Amino acid sequence: MRNPVPKPKYRLSLPLSVLAAVLLAGGVTLLALWCQPNSFRALLSGFLRQPLLIVLNALPAGLLILAAACLLRNVFFGAALVNLAVGALSIANRVKIEVRDEPVFPRDLALLKEVGSALGSYDIRYPIPQILVVVLVTAALLALGVFIGCKPFPAKRLRGWAGSLLGFAAGLVVLTGLIFTVYASKDLYQSFQVRNAEYVPSVFNDLGFPYAFCHHFTTYLVDRPEGFRRTEAEGWETGDRTGLGKDVSVVMVMNEAFSDLTDEALFSYHGENDPLPNLHALREDPHALSGRVVVPGFAGGTANTEFDVLTGMQTTALSASTSSAMRVVNRNLDSLFRVFGNDGYETSFYHPGDNWFYNRENVYRWLGAEETLFIGDMESPEYKGRWVTDDYAASLIEAAFEQAEGPLFHFTTTIQNHMSYTADKYGPDYEFPPTGIPGLSAEVETLLSVYVEGLRDADAMLGRLWRYFAAQEKPVVLVYWGDHLPYLGDNQLGYRQLGIDVFPGPEGQENLAAYQTPYVIWANDAAAEALDWDRAAEALDLPETISACFLGAAVLELTGRGEESPWFAFLNELRRELPVVQKTICQTADGSVIGELTAQQQSLLQKWRRWSYYKLQYKEIP
Repeated sequence: MRNPVPKPKYRLSLPLSVLAAVLLAGGVTLLALWCQPNSFRALLSGFLRQPLLIVLNALPAGLLILAAACLLRNVFFGAALVNLAVGALSIANRVKIEVRDEPVFPRDLALLKEVGSALGSYDIRYPIPQILVVVLVTAALLALGVFIGCKPFPAKRLRGWAGSLLGFAAGLVVLTGLIFTVYASKDLYQSFQVRNAEYVPSVFNDLGFPYAFCHHFTTYLVDRPEGFRRTEAEGWETGDRTGLGKDVSVVMVMNEAFSDLTDEALFSYHGENDPLPNLHALREDPHALSGRVVVPGFAGGTANTEFDVLTGMQTTALSASTSSAMRVVNRNLDSLFRVFGNDGYETSFYHPGDNWFYNRENVYRWLGAEETLFIGDMESPEYKGRWVTDDYAASLIEAAFEQAEGPLFHFTTTIQNHMSYTADKYGPDYEFPPTGIPGLSAEVETLLSVYVEGLRDADAMLGRLWRYFAAQEKPVVLVYWGDHLPYLGDNQLGYRQLGIDVFPGPEGQENLAAYQTPYVIWANDAAAEALDWDRAAEALDLPETISACFLGAAVLELTGRGEESPWFAFLNELRRELPVVQKTICQTADGSVIGELTAQQQSLLQKWRRWSYYKLQYKEIP
């Protein structure tokens, strides 16, 4: 019986097959790079200045083509399969960056449900030309495979399926080895020149999506701390109690890019045009505590600050490579939600963004929030430009408070003042009040005026909530702070023109100014009376500046729950000793940076890291 599939008319020898694989790898890689949202010409120009990036981007496609060619016994069929897969990932990366300013990471491949939710709930503009080109090139490669094949491998033992599988496995093994060695190298990754090392989408664009994607196979890990013993950590998890605190509702609001940047001397805002009148007034309230929190990242990393505040763990300490704490969470964790929930509180988390972003839908369930509300669940959301307004978010908080039958613990992360701060952020005809600062470039004037407009709305949200809760007879504590400083252009362009030093600095010489945002904790009259405010506030021993990971523990202590959880009790002990811990920098309550830690301080930090690791990896919470 004749084979119904015709054999190719032409067959390439082994050397020509390898040469074809190399050339096809270059073509597949170029197409993947062309699909990205950045300038293709600028990208190639950067590659010519740093030619090693050419190899690092093309090598994965080349090895995958060789592996697929062995399996399918045809280099063009193998290239078609690889082109389709790489092209699809590249287009997905473009869409994700354009929609939410975040690239595709390897771990996203495991979140198929969340991806499906995103496709159905977000107004996505698909790059049709790029999709068509990827499909057409794939079809062309398949057609070539029909007419051009590969000669059998010279060694007869390798001509059957055993040889095909062996070649396929060899290609994957080599690629896997490179991913865990060359591509995993943090030093190599950071050695290349990029426009802004702190802005991940920009890094992906500058280094090339294939290389950056492969590098992140080994990121978002949790390092095992030196000296960790599971039995020892289990012993720390004793003594949980409930019912110690006062039944005072707690509302925590983390406002996108909220800062007091406009208090800098260069700005001439005052009186009626002050963008932050409510923050300034609330700081003077007798029932308010205010200061600064040191957050995990500069100009980004919203979810990391959420994680630090809610869990008391620290994103920057999870591993040498992890830059997204939410991506390492895959189990139930202790958090503020659980402590308040165990005391009979209703608990909720609201965010006017998509539930799939940072896998928040699952993460907040693992953190113990009883209710979550995302943009897809919100009725008639109000927009200012492309983002939901802070005023609308405030109305949701008020509704949650009114609907709660008992005390409420609520956490909202806003989104309105999310970057980018371009002239069309709020629509083509929106007019922004000028900054009044002479000598700024047109780009920086736009960045600042647009950002400050969002800052006004963020402060108005604070004022609305302040007035609303002040009028309530039920006791409530309001906590309000910023997740990170705003992104004001590549290489801190806006900050440089303002003369503000917020360059994060190299490891070991971190500039804390790059990570500080304002916070305020305020109690209405009923809460102040219930808590005996003056006594409780003084007992907190809060210095001017604390790390964000200590903010939640301080709130628990303020409401009388400082001893309900051994974990959070330990955090308050650590806060009093080292209120600021940022990577390798530690600071005491008087603001002094510690040159060398004492034995006790080292012991506390080691216990913190080991206990965090136990919670992330082992602790079972029903």
